[in-house]
Parts: sequence; structure tokens; C-alpha cells
Amino acid sequence: MSNIAVLIACLVLGILLRASAKLPENAPATINGFITNVALPALILVYVHDTQPAVELIGAVLMPWLLFVCGGAIFWALARTMRFSRGTTGALIMLGGLGNTSFVGLPMIECFYGASFLSIGILIDQLGTYLVLSTLGIAVACVYSESRASPREVARRIATFPPLLAMLGALALAPLPFPEWIVATLQRLGGTLAPLALISVGMQLRTGALADNRIALAAGLGFKLLVGPALLAITYFEMMREQPQIMRVIVFESAMAPQIGASIVASQHKLNLP
Repeated sequence: MSNIAVLIACLVLGILLRASAKLPENAPATINGFITNVALPALILVYVHDTQPAVELIGAVLMPWLLFVCGGAIFWALARTMRFSRGTTGALIMLGGLGNTSFVGLPMIECFYGASFLSIGILIDQLGTYLVLSTLGIAVACVYSESRASPREVARRIATFPPLLAMLGALALAPLPFPEWIVATLQRLGGTLAPLALISVGMQLRTGALADNRIALAAGLGFKLLVGPALLAITYFEMMREQPQIMRVIVFESAMAPQIGASIVASQHKLNLP
């Protein structure tokens, strides 16, 4: 519960900071830049480096990819019917297809299933959710942003996206143990991600924008919290019939609210423009 309390407190703090006008208007952009270039890569380095993949957990790693692709297809079709703007379509694909499988998901797994299942959540988060964000997510953000990037530019942004570089570095360095001082430093830097991200989101929150986008918001949350998990539950029931507890944790993680990191990347690419 303490993690949830911190998230709520930081969101409210961001709203209050915007109302007080004590920070410059471009403060969220600066915060987002720090998150993308420092905090998120640090978090990925420390957790992916210590992750131990197992063959029987391939289904866990695949879940975020399936959810993102399925959501992308549904939101693309829905956007054509509802005539959503490009920015709204891109935001729906990113936020409807990527869940908060770390800061909310991991504490929830520990609370409902026990600490022994945290390794499943870490695999889902680091080799699934964050890798999707670093590849397909960046591609969607570039394609649907106001400045339509060329295929070469999309490839360049993916290849130079700091979290992806951190992921590759962590996998390459997996055989080598990190000294304790490096782990402690990375954990400190990575620990700033959730508070700073929620403060940034709070500073950019506009209640009027929520009302103007209520149909898109309902569609995004409806898929992320209900339709997507239901489709995955049907799929995984057949795939993992002999591992029911692991299957429950995977489906449970698929029902987490939209990912903070995806919202930061969407904001940086100015998605959801009217």
C-alpha cells in the first residue's frame, strides 16, 4: 500500500505545483528528459542484469507483446470508425497496450500471490513491457507524432533510445556481477522514476482535456482494464493449462493501469493533439 500512496501523493503534488506556478511551464519536459535518459535506463540496468529467464516463463515475456499488438489492431480499427486524430490514435495504442507492470504490478503481485511470484512480474516488466516500449512503442510514437518521421528516422530513434541501449547493455553484462556500489547507485537513480513521472503527469493534467476526450479515454481504459485481459485470459487458459498459478499472475499483470513510461514517451512526441 505504501507504493500506491506514494504514487497518489506525487500525482497530487504535480497538480499543486502547476497550480502554484512556482515552476516554469517547460518543467515537465525537463523532468521527462531526465526520466527517459537517466532514471529508466538505470532501473533497466539493475533489474534486467539480475533477471534469470526460464523456458517455462516464455509465456510471461510474450504477454506484453501480445497485448500491445492486439490493442494496436483494435485501436487502429476503432480510430477509423470514430475518426480519432492521429495523436489520439497513437496515444491509445501506446497507453492502451502497455501496463504499469512494475511500480503498481510488482507490489500487487506480492500482495495477492506472494513474494515467490515476483520473478514472473520482473520478467514481464523488463523483457516484456519495457522492451515493447523501447521498440514498438517508439515506432508508434514516431509514426503518429505531429512531425511524421521517415522509416530511417524511426529506426534511428529506436536504435538510440536510451532504455533499449540499457536493456542490451544489461543482457551483455549479465555474466559479470555488478559491484554493490554500482547496484546501489543504479537503484537510487531508478527509484526516482515513479515519483518524478507522476509529478510530471500531474503538472500536465488538464481536467478539461479529460472531458474533451471522454470517448477515447473510455475506449483506452476499457481495453486496458477489461477487454485486453479477457482476451489474454482466453488465450493463456489454453497455452498454460498445466501452470494455472503462473497463468493467473500473467493475466493479473495484463490488467494493470497504463504504463507511466509510455505516457512520458507519448508526451514527448506530442501525441493526443486535437
